[in-house]
Amino acid sequence: MNKELMEALDILEKEKEISKETLFEAIENSLLTACKNHFGKADNVKVEIDRDTCDFLVYAEKEVVPTADDVEDPVLQISLDDAQKISSKASVGDVIHVEIKSKEFGRIATQNAKNVILQKIREEERSVIYNQYFEKERDVVTGIVQRYVGKNISINLGKADALLTEAEQVKGEVFRPTERIKVYVHEVKNTPKGPRISVSRTHPELVKRLFEAEVTEIKDGTVEIKSIAREAGSRTKIAVWSNNPDVDAVGACVGMNGARVNAIVEELRGEKIDVVNWDENPGNLIQNALSPAKIVAVFADPEEKTAKVVVPDYQLSLAIGKEGQNARLAARLTGYKIDIKSETQAKDAPGFRYEDYLDDEDYEEYEGYEGEEGNFTEQ
Repeated sequence: MNKELMEALDILEKEKEISKETLFEAIENSLLTACKNHFGKADNVKVEIDRDTCDFLVYAEKEVVPTADDVEDPVLQISLDDAQKISSKASVGDVIHVEIKSKEFGRIATQNAKNVILQKIREEERSVIYNQYFEKERDVVTGIVQRYVGKNISINLGKADALLTEAEQVKGEVFRPTERIKVYVHEVKNTPKGPRISVSRTHPELVKRLFEAEVTEIKDGTVEIKSIAREAGSRTKIAVWSNNPDVDAVGACVGMNGARVNAIVEELRGEKIDVVNWDENPGNLIQNALSPAKIVAVFADPEEKTAKVVVPDYQLSLAIGKEGQNARLAARLTGYKIDIKSETQAKDAPGFRYEDYLDDEDYEEYEGYEGEEGNFTEQ
């Protein structure tokens, strides 16, 4: 029994998570490669490895010919006299197995065989790591900050490094080496040099996954996250719905004394989170989305995906939010183009426009989001 080889395979299987069968195949291929380098061809060479003992046998299938003078290719043929030394029953025309001693291989053939095994191990190791992280694509993982690469950040995820690009970083966040942070695995690509993992701290799905991990009711399906609108580093609005009338969706997400939502806010470095109730009625949904502002009336057009909202005069700035943020996020959360006006303005001409009471700079900021539709959690 080849105990050393067996122990080496056990260690590789445990540490690299490479199956023994794959390693056995790599050894077989390496021996075939060595034979090809030593003899010039290996079409008639077979390798057998006992999976239990690791004992291996390398042999060539050769055709028996009458005399040594009839041997045209010593790799493929053997004389009857030589064949009978191996098997006394051998006769002309038979195909017999001639054992090949691997110790007879030259240095180059041995080195090539070694390279075949190492190459296979590297390929399998990369494949295992890729599959491991591909399963975590569109999920949240914890990583350790390694170093800054220009304006990008290298993050160690365990068996592989990920790159947090400048575009996927939250403005103002600064990380120290060895610091542990949660990131959203945006994409995993398989490359010749191993998996290339792209992660994000700005993606709306990061907030969704954090809620799924923190809130038991979301994890078991009692509460659903219907929509998310996020401006990373500043504010997030999330609309939730309860499938159980006895469970308060917002209360479950906020937790006792705000414990659950505060844990997520802390992970997001103080980013504000508004949790509101989802409603099939667009008017109610828009009213909830504009929270904390109080609403007097909502006129929603489901076909045009537009809505006119009337708020008390003193609530106008709150409904719009700083630089139009509250209205902008509400529009993204609901998928409606929202036109907000005060009660005083509502009494005037029906041709009221948002820019009539918002300065040009702020209106340009808002205009980029006004009218967006669809499922904003995918953007």
